[in-house]
Amino acid sequence: MTTAFSRYARVLSIAGSDSGGGAGIQADLKTFSALGCYGMTAITALTAQNTLGVSGIHGVPPAFLKAQIQSVVEDIGVDAVKLGMLHAPEIVEVVAWAIDHYKLPNVVLDPVMVATSGDRLIAQETVAVLVRELFPRSVVVTPNLDEAALLIGHGIAGVEALDDAASELLALGARAVLLKGGHLPGEDVVDLLAEADGERLRLSSTRIRSRNLHGTGCTLSSAIAAHLALGYALPEAVERARGYVVAAMAAGADIQIGAGHGPLNHGFAPVPSVRLPAPGA
Repeated sequence: MTTAFSRYARVLSIAGSDSGGGAGIQADLKTFSALGCYGMTAITALTAQNTLGVSGIHGVPPAFLKAQIQSVVEDIGVDAVKLGMLHAPEIVEVVAWAIDHYKLPNVVLDPVMVATSGDRLIAQETVAVLVRELFPRSVVVTPNLDEAALLIGHGIAGVEALDDAASELLALGARAVLLKGGHLPGEDVVDLLAEADGERLRLSSTRIRSRNLHGTGCTLSSAIAAHLALGYALPEAVERARGYVVAAMAAGADIQIGAGHGPLNHGFAPVPSVRLPAPGA
């Protein structure tokens, strides 16, 4: 008699560590777990960080990042990948190699460049390498307005400018872009999912007034990767991920953790680990 095994939906975060626990791989792992997925990490950098800001960054050598990815992929396997803080060109090149070598699926790129506190997290020379190597290899890129402005070379003045800005980002080689409009003024937050085939999905929600917004971008990109790992198509994965983030923001709005920008409430309604059929089952 053969035992029918199942497995978890496996999501790998290749990103930096936030010692304060609100963003980076810490937020990613909380998100994967809350959405019923099995999370793994390949750490690109350590940060000395809390709710007030970043006081130090210690990069991981590229060879050791490669070793982390190899260890995870060759044993456990991957259903989706979230890319976060990639601070140096050599780090980007290792990630691009891994995507090609292992044919990593469902890659979600969050082009982390500036922390919520305003601290810059990426070297200027890395931006061009990031665009060239990872935009075409990712199923979606998820910049906020500051990151998008850095990428396209000019600011984005209002909601009406999101479509044109998304088109400029697609022209850089992205297959799809989720342009996040949370930094624009107004009572509603509008995000735009634009795909290279011309499809557009505009997503709107009432703004949540909270200082606990640290790690919002990390959490959203992780939630998209988790839903892709669970088998959802990109538009539905984005909608479900966005819904999770909005609810996590609301659930954590009245909490005080630290003296600055606190985290979301990632565990407001955790889902039991989802079982998927094992290969050959």
